[in-house]
Amino acid sequence: MTARRVLYVSGVLVLCAWVLVPIYLIALGGLGGRLGVFRWPKEFLPTGASVDAMLTFLQIEGVWNAAKNSVIAAGLTMVFSVVLGAPAGYALARFAFRGQDAYRLLVLLTRAFPLAILALPLTVTFIRVGLYDTPLGVALVHTALALPFAVLVSASLFMGIPREYEEAAWVFGCSGPGAFLRIVLPLALPGLAATCIFAFVISWNEVFAASLLTVRERTLTAYLLAVLAESPPHFRYAGGLLLVVPSVVFIFAVRKYLFSLWGITNR
Repeated sequence: MTARRVLYVSGVLVLCAWVLVPIYLIALGGLGGRLGVFRWPKEFLPTGASVDAMLTFLQIEGVWNAAKNSVIAAGLTMVFSVVLGAPAGYALARFAFRGQDAYRLLVLLTRAFPLAILALPLTVTFIRVGLYDTPLGVALVHTALALPFAVLVSASLFMGIPREYEEAAWVFGCSGPGAFLRIVLPLALPGLAATCIFAFVISWNEVFAASLLTVRERTLTAYLLAVLAESPPHFRYAGGLLLVVPSVVFIFAVRKYLFSLWGITNR
């Protein structure tokens, strides 16, 4: 095995450990009960694994409503990010216009403003327009967080699709929108799926805006922050595990698009 191969494999293993070990420790804490949280060294497979803490957590009043709000907010964030980000990315990829580079920079600069600075104006504005304490209001803020990524990824994605494909479709009678829907969009689906995943994860895990803009209709992260602040550690781990599972399930559901994006055949 060459040194380059060893370095590549080592990097992959380190990256996998960086992602999976925290999830594994959360699972040990959530399934190991009160003693499992403080036991050291940790067991590789907990012999006394139990779902009692998770079942107890699911019976807390308001959990299911908070989970529903999280799903609604994350779903709307995905839709808004793609619907707004993909056309902007297509325009950046296909058309040359004055200020194009400045526009790219301005898109990135939207992430330079800390959300805490905008907290009070957002709250006042949302109360006035009737979006306060609604999943839609939370989704709009989460869309603002995810949109720069959606625009820039979409632009790179459309730049990788030759314009000649669309021109050939025009020759055979397709209109501009028809060529986009029949030729460009199917080729862009893997990248758009990656954008959807990123938007979903941002919305699902975000807690500051969700806590600030909701009171009764909290998302699951904001609800957990309020409810589990004084709970025993194993209940906190159980709540954390339940937050991780939907994101993992969603990523697995759309993994074939990611495999296509990375050039891997999904058999």
